[in-house]
Amino acid sequence: MYRDDLAKLSKDELIARVLAQAAQIEELTRCIGKLEARLGGPPKTPDNSSLPPSQGRKPNRAERRAAKKRKGRPGVFRALAANPDRIVASVAEHCPHCEHTLTAADQVGFHAYDHIELPPLRPVITRIHRHRGVCPSCRRGFSAPPPAAMPPGSPFGPDLTALILHLHLTPGDRLRTAGAPTRRSVGVRLSEGALANMLARAGTPLTAAAETAAAEVRSSKVVASDETSARVEGKNWWQWVLLSSTAVHHLIADSRSAAVLTDFLGETKPEVWVADRYAAQAGHGTERQLCLAHLLRDAQYAIDAGDTGFRARLLQAAAACCCHRPAAPTAQGHHPRPIPCRSRPQARPAARRQPHHRGRPKLARGIRKCRGDLFVFITRRDVPTTNNQCERALRPSVIFRKVTGGFRSQWGAHTYADALSVIATGRLHGRSALQALRDALAGRPILVPTVIRGEQLQKTCSHCVRMLTRAFLTDKRI
Repeated sequence: MYRDDLAKLSKDELIARVLAQAAQIEELTRCIGKLEARLGGPPKTPDNSSLPPSQGRKPNRAERRAAKKRKGRPGVFRALAANPDRIVASVAEHCPHCEHTLTAADQVGFHAYDHIELPPLRPVITRIHRHRGVCPSCRRGFSAPPPAAMPPGSPFGPDLTALILHLHLTPGDRLRTAGAPTRRSVGVRLSEGALANMLARAGTPLTAAAETAAAEVRSSKVVASDETSARVEGKNWWQWVLLSSTAVHHLIADSRSAAVLTDFLGETKPEVWVADRYAAQAGHGTERQLCLAHLLRDAQYAIDAGDTGFRARLLQAAAACCCHRPAAPTAQGHHPRPIPCRSRPQARPAARRQPHHRGRPKLARGIRKCRGDLFVFITRRDVPTTNNQCERALRPSVIFRKVTGGFRSQWGAHTYADALSVIATGRLHGRSALQALRDALAGRPILVPTVIRGEQLQKTCSHCVRMLTRAFLTDKRI
């Protein structure tokens, strides 16, 4: 109603309208309270959700008390290099006290230390003169063949290309700015077109090296996997990582479905698949080990919401089970005595606890559905409890995406994934990122042959597995 309409009403009519609006406001407030109670909960933090650590608010640090004086200890120094490039002998000519002339025979002892310095960085430019002429016999023209490893065409060698890839991929610099460090440190001017051409030419050897890593992952018994978002040509794509103990493979696809993993594996099927509870990660291995870090994070969110029953015991028992894994086998291949599991006293009361959070059935149903995938790591030493290695492998890609904004072409995305596969696999075998890229561009193998002992089953506490399964997964009250 407008002001003029209200002015025509009597006092009793105005009071009645005000009371009706107050009742309506009270009803709406009650409905809003119900909706907030259904949707509300504790704040999302990096400890109880997928919120990244960069968006979490850290509490103010308490004022530190005066530190106690530490007990002294013997000093340490950097170990001397085993094979120095050169040795400089410093011999005194005169005594610093009386100016007496000294000889080498007077100076038997010496103090040795290392001085480490980088040589001047400058490009090595080799000019090729390919002689040509006319054969005096057949009177036909000819040209001398180019030297090995120096074909005509691009003037940039594989080592310089590896350096450009390293500067572009590792810090996450944009392509237009990747040439600046090269110009400052090495003294080579590179245009944006030259950089793009170098990356394009590097695609073929990088793809071949990445396929070697992919074949190694397919042949592994235990494979871990995870995914994150990517931007390609202004569209939302997904970057997948699949890794084993000897190789890492990255791939970027326009889908987050299970078909990406199915196409990658082909006819192979690993024995254990380590991943989170995402549906597309299920069914790719004979067994599956769920990431307990994700499970404990969900339990922590329920505890923050006030649940002191099921999830609190699940958090304590699963954490204790992770911390008290059996010791590794000895050098002779024998296993020591199994460590008693500390989760027994925590597992028994869990089933008797009543939950205090209305969102509890969702997590309980999820655990019941995948109850056989929680404790595979107990009987196999080569199975990790989490897929933290995948998270760490994807972290540079997340930083790269935030710095560059994504890829403007599909071939650039695929080249980036192949380069990451080469770098990550090389690090597993003790190579630096630059050395791994050099080996891949030069056609050298990126996998180092190693002798891997066959996996051995662990002696575990069967009572612990039975009690945890009964308490958290099969009890009808959960």
